[in-house]
Amino acid sequence: MTQRTSYLITGGAGFIGSHVADVLVARGDRVTLVDNLSTGRLDNVRHLVEAGRVDLVEVSILDEGMVRKYVDQADVVVHLAASVGVELIVKHPLESMINNIRGTEVVLEACSDLGKKVLVASTSEIYGKNADGPLHEDADRILGSPFKARWSYSTAKAVDEILAHAYWRDRATPSIVARMFNSVGPRQTGAFGMVVPRFVQQALRGEPLTVFGDGTQRRCFCHVNDTVAALVALLDHPGAVGDVFNVGVRNETTIEDLARLIIDMTGSRSTIVRVPYDLAYEEGFEDMERRLPDTSKIEKLTGWQPTRSLGDILGDVIGFERSVGVGAA
Repeated sequence: MTQRTSYLITGGAGFIGSHVADVLVARGDRVTLVDNLSTGRLDNVRHLVEAGRVDLVEVSILDEGMVRKYVDQADVVVHLAASVGVELIVKHPLESMINNIRGTEVVLEACSDLGKKVLVASTSEIYGKNADGPLHEDADRILGSPFKARWSYSTAKAVDEILAHAYWRDRATPSIVARMFNSVGPRQTGAFGMVVPRFVQQALRGEPLTVFGDGTQRRCFCHVNDTVAALVALLDHPGAVGDVFNVGVRNETTIEDLARLIIDMTGSRSTIVRVPYDLAYEEGFEDMERRLPDTSKIEKLTGWQPTRSLGDILGDVIGFERSVGVGAA
């Protein structure tokens, strides 16, 4: 009988964490979820908890003793717990910095001391205002003032990556960094500035779709199922240890075109309203023109390829939001 692997997922009740749990449980692995439920939701994993297929522990990753306890019980750690979403980062910059830097340090220290493999989730925010594309993992970081919350978040996630690499280099802690580009899909909340669920919810309610800025900024969106397939492929491949990998797709679209497509796919009568960044976030807020990933590195190592189109992604998000009653009379 094949020995099952035991996984600890920090942020396990969150959007991505809950989907990782689904995949690991489905293939027979043992899974424990750690989440303080500040942005994660019990509803995301209720089906797993009530079926007795995962253990959910409500605890902060800043709690060193509890983190160490559950890391010790796992074979592999998937570190997804973080403050995410532009709106949340701008409103609570200090809390976000502490969660993202100190939390990662706590997890890495426990993994190092206890000899556990760890995957650290990072973000395309690392690249800052670098609008070149496709962006390779060694592309330059171009940032604005550290006094702007957007770039302090980018810096915090860069510190996470530096810590993961330093633990690997100096202490041989088997770490992997996955740098994700706009993962979207069912269960993602629009409450913290995530554009796809926010647009879909607005369209289903017949409300104006609020496009921040002029709408010409371009993004690529990766279905969460494709994101999770990439993370699992990295976890399973010994050659991923000690390295960093972009995870994303190249279905580039402007934010205004995204809004129009969602209105069309939902059959909504919504209009589009442009909101200046100063009103949407904070005075002097800076956005990036473009963010296009080069994923040749993960493709070459693992054979991973995204399988869902932008239409597939939006169809799944629209279906999910309708299933939970958004737009219902």
